[in-house]
Formats: sequence, structure tokens, C-alpha cells
Amino acid sequence: MAFILTSAAFKDGAAIPGKYTCDGVDVSPPLAWSGAPAGTRSFALIADDPDAPAGSWVHWVLYNLPAGVSELPENIAKVESLDLDGARQGRNDFRRPGYGGPCPPPGPPHRYFFKLYALDAPLKLKAGAQKRDVEAAMEGQVLATAQLMGTYARAKR
Repeated sequence: MAFILTSAAFKDGAAIPGKYTCDGVDVSPPLAWSGAPAGTRSFALIADDPDAPAGSWVHWVLYNLPAGVSELPENIAKVESLDLDGARQGRNDFRRPGYGGPCPPPGPPHRYFFKLYALDAPLKLKAGAQKRDVEAAMEGQVLATAQLMGTYARAKR
């Protein structure tokens, strides 16, 4: 069975609804996954925009999600520690914990990649870690990766 990541809010490759962006209420979209490989002990999620003018922009860093979790509801609290058995949220490039929605400059659509990693152990990181910390800690522990990509564009004003 393939390891897949989906959202009830948008399909892979489709536009992310405004509700989940800085032009809306800026809440995290609902996510669900299935097909995690045997031996998965935790999950990590990184959402970023490789099309940002200054290079890849990190929108969400989440790690130590328990292996028994297979979905995230809409509007995850923007706090470092979640009530999910040790789950932590790191700092995004908006310099705060939790989800920060798409907010590109006006122009062509940007791509937003939600990458979910199935890991063979929880990460030994404190709350508030950044993407680079999570990626370094995951090295050698990734069993599988699932990805969901959405797009978003802002109209010229």
C-alpha cells in the first residue's frame, strides 16, 4: 500500500482555498494520510514554498506526531506543544510556531509542498526547532515520504 497524504480542502496540484492563506483566516488545512510503512514510530511534517523570491520559505514544521495519528484537523493551534502525545511544532519563516499560510507577492502562483515523513523513532528535539534542525535529526530515520502540493496566487492590487 502506498504512503499517501491528502486534504479534504484541496486536491494534489490544485489551488489552496483562500481560507488557508494570509488573505483568509490563515488556519491550517485538514490533512490525512494512510499506508505508513511497518516500523513507523512517529511522523514529521514540513510545508514550504520553493518559489518564494528569497528562496524556499517554510510555512509549517511539525514533528513527533505519534505513529497512531493518521490525520490532522483543520486549524491546529499555533503553539509549540500540542496535546498529541509529545507532538511539537517548530518555528516557521514567519518566526512563530505552527502554521503560517501562503502569502506570496502578487503574480504567478507559487507551489506549496506539504511533505510528511514516516520515521523509525521520535526526534530528540525540543519544541520550537526549525526546518534545518528537523531535517538533520531525521537523517537516517526516514522510512517513507508522502507529499501533497497545492498552489496559491495573489491578485495584483
